[in-house]
Amino acid sequence: MLKPQTLVDFLKKNNISFFSGVPDSLLKDFCAYVDDEFPSGNHIIAANEGSAVGLAIGHHLSSGKVPLVYLQNSGLGNTINPLISLASEEVYSIPILLLIGWRGEPGIKDEPQHVHQGRITPSLLEVMDIPFTIIDSNMDQLEVLNLIEKQIINCQKFKKPVCILVRKGTFETYKKKINKSVNFQFELEREEAVQIATKVCEPDSVIVCTTGMLSRELFEFRANHKLGHGKDFLCVGGMGHASQIATGIAIDQPDRPVYCFDGDGAALMHMGSMAITGTKNLPNLIHLVFNNGCHESVGGQPTVAQKFKLSNVASSLGYKFSETVSDEINLKETIIKAQLNKASSFIEILVRSGHRSDIGRPTTTPIENKNALMKSLNYDT
Repeated sequence: MLKPQTLVDFLKKNNISFFSGVPDSLLKDFCAYVDDEFPSGNHIIAANEGSAVGLAIGHHLSSGKVPLVYLQNSGLGNTINPLISLASEEVYSIPILLLIGWRGEPGIKDEPQHVHQGRITPSLLEVMDIPFTIIDSNMDQLEVLNLIEKQIINCQKFKKPVCILVRKGTFETYKKKINKSVNFQFELEREEAVQIATKVCEPDSVIVCTTGMLSRELFEFRANHKLGHGKDFLCVGGMGHASQIATGIAIDQPDRPVYCFDGDGAALMHMGSMAITGTKNLPNLIHLVFNNGCHESVGGQPTVAQKFKLSNVASSLGYKFSETVSDEINLKETIIKAQLNKASSFIEILVRSGHRSDIGRPTTTPIENKNALMKSLNYDT
């Protein structure tokens, strides 16, 4: 296994000292060490993977150095445009070292949303003309560093993006010195807030829930109370797209209450979507963001979402009703106000970070989830 410190020290020796990306569970120990080791100007947790590439390009243009961009392979799609249309050696020829966690590798059991992406990841990198090498826990550290050094040399020589593809279990565990994402100042835990909000939703309402812990908590609440899952759409993948899925449903089902249960990291990832939803002024859609200030599902790395009020942003983006709440009474009352408001509504719920260690995962398949929802919406699949 590779020690995060060993890799970071090696990168620094090769004049790589700028890191940006979106956190990944396979890379969480590496990311935690980078966050401890470097000031905020050298390590930026980006809103999305494409934005990380943009930051990396800016770093190279202003310093001449090779930046590192880290991500999970599920976010590779977000990088395609800036990598191909900007960083490519056929355009601006920008050297970037990509560190990509390989979820869904063939032959390795993983969640359904990672299977397709995992299978095509090597082929996708080949089509993008991005040279890559694979590292794993079976290699000794010298072998790994030699492979990475060759990629860095290629990156510098040909002035183009190159990739290190990281298999599960490659990095040794690293315990973060200071967890900037931990907060205890708010009354509600996210799971509690999910349960409160779900209970206030109308019986015929649809909930579109973002990826990660939020969907798992909603699914478990429904299962524990034998409520069924036919009125929920769980975005097990596609981080940042829940609000637009909810918007699409709300447009086609104007008489049905529709809720988007979103996370702060997901809302930041494609914040432009909020402008579309807000300005549509849909009277049957309520957008709730459970803001715990971190990427809970992949290691708890901090987001910037508690440095400002998301509800203020929502107001600026066209939502007619927008509030921030942080306790049970105000949460219930605010959802009821939004229901009566009959205009585009946004509620930011400030919650504590953390989750139960025994929280389950959905026991139904994505296809079963889709079919059940469409049946409840009176459509055959």
